[in-house]
Amino acid sequence: MSERDLFSVTAYFRQHSTYIKIILIFLSVAIPLVILYSLDAASFDKAFNGRAYYLFFVWLVVLEFALDWDKYKSETSKMDFKPSLAFGLTLLLPTLYVIVSNFLGFNAVIMDLFSSYGVISPWLENSPLAIEYMVFALFSALVFLFAYKLKGLLDFSLSVALLGFIGAIHAINILFPYGGFTPFQFLVPVTAHLSADVLNLMGFQTMLLMNTGNQMPTLVVRNATASWGGNIAWPCAGVESLLLYAIIMLLFLKKSDLSRLHKTIYFAIGAVVTYFINILRVVTIMLIGLNGGDVWGFHDYYAQFYSAVWIVLYPLIVIASQVIWSRHKDAIINLIVND
Repeated sequence: MSERDLFSVTAYFRQHSTYIKIILIFLSVAIPLVILYSLDAASFDKAFNGRAYYLFFVWLVVLEFALDWDKYKSETSKMDFKPSLAFGLTLLLPTLYVIVSNFLGFNAVIMDLFSSYGVISPWLENSPLAIEYMVFALFSALVFLFAYKLKGLLDFSLSVALLGFIGAIHAINILFPYGGFTPFQFLVPVTAHLSADVLNLMGFQTMLLMNTGNQMPTLVVRNATASWGGNIAWPCAGVESLLLYAIIMLLFLKKSDLSRLHKTIYFAIGAVVTYFINILRVVTIMLIGLNGGDVWGFHDYYAQFYSAVWIVLYPLIVIASQVIWSRHKDAIINLIVND
């Protein structure tokens, strides 16, 4: 390649560096996910103890790019060798980890480590997934750091925090099964009572047993012909969703231009809705069990999406409400005053 050709290629990459960098970032996510999907497609059908949250991670990255697009579309790269090399190497890390963990035995090492802490089946089989989420969070942070420096890491902190949080929640549930992590069990009795109240209002009979042998209460629901009961642990009681909501909304509101009062109001409204969505989730699980449906199929996938979809959509609702208010504030005030 001549010096002139090299200059032309360099100029092309510099001119289109914004789009090339974004494409490379998404490829660094897509390639390992495609490999994981080819190895275990069913894992992407589950949120809890599954990989469906990776899809939310991709969605959040897209959202974060969209929110700050004016800033990123005008960015140009200086094509410095060392930063470009560091960025390129970090792009490879997620794929390398998938290869090492799934083909070179690192997942077995993780399971041996958790086993040494007394973890047994079936939780032991989920330990590589917990570590995978946390490792991907770390690698994603490095990618954004080398791609856009510290401002990039801050801009994409929401999506990175999602992966790290899901990994930590999985690890806690593995190390402390059966609701054994007492600090997260504080909402369980309240959730169980409220779920029983909702079922009673729907015309069903319920019985709530506050077990003394473990931390999980047992809720039993009956109709005229059948009964079904299940234990309620903190992942089902709203704790997981509330923690996930708190992380995402605090990061989102921190980046917004809302006043402190409006941030508090938006956060409180979203938290209340998030919690009552979890009560709806418990009620739905009880009714599926009562009618002989696939409880665990719903529990591991759709039940998690009850709250996850709401948590992901709520920032968009906040943005939309602010846009509507800014454009139609006078009309809304006049409508309220006239009524």
